[in-house]
Amino acid sequence: MSAPRPHRPRVVMTTTASVDGRVTLSPSERLLQPDVARRWRDAWPPDVEPLLEQRERWIRERHAPTVVLEGSGTFVARDAVSRWSGPPAGAGRPDHVPRSTPRVFAVVDGRGRVDWSYTGDDETSLVVLVCWATPAEYLDELERRGVAHLVVGDRTVDLAVALQRLATTFGATAVVADGGGGINGALLRAGLVDELHVVTFPALVGGLGTPSFLDGDPLAPGCHPVLLRPAGHVRGDHGSTWEWWDVVRQSAM
Repeated sequence: MSAPRPHRPRVVMTTTASVDGRVTLSPSERLLQPDVARRWRDAWPPDVEPLLEQRERWIRERHAPTVVLEGSGTFVARDAVSRWSGPPAGAGRPDHVPRSTPRVFAVVDGRGRVDWSYTGDDETSLVVLVCWATPAEYLDELERRGVAHLVVGDRTVDLAVALQRLATTFGATAVVADGGGGINGALLRAGLVDELHVVTFPALVGGLGTPSFLDGDPLAPGCHPVLLRPAGHVRGDHGSTWEWWDVVRQSAM
């Protein structure tokens, strides 16, 4: 098993995808929509749920993660804009961490696009990762609702700094990145993925632009793909698989 880079938690990326790597049914449909979630799960054979449970238990026993990381694209459409206007937060805006809980649900939302109804519970704190360019009114609203935020970046959220701050602020030693293709692709391009776990079920979605579990910026000319070392494989009784790999060489952008 490769060791995590110093000064940040180990990043364990997880996803559940069709054979062609898709993580939803079309570019306009998100799994938070009940009908989309139902049609997505209708394609799962009976072995998917046991594989997901095995994967969660394996990661918990080996890494004891206390943070789950998502991107705002899980919650809002790709073209969604912030309803909060006004000036950006600016460099002087402090972090806001009103409470401490055993677990953290961290979401990257540098543009301030998510209008939160979930704000955490006694077990888990919602922590929004923002930047200097995030609308100040959005951060005011988070604070009014008792939601924590960390200011980690200038014009965009700096994921490397965000991970370091999750470690220093919340004591995180391992983070499960369980988001969509946008945040996963950004983590990959930043060289911040240590381990990848994919549960694949035997179905095809297809479609130009349908999100995959690794989207985001293409590999730059002259750069090398990320290399993986196979670390394990479990096959279900109905053709689904859980495979995992350690990252042995990051790409260089």
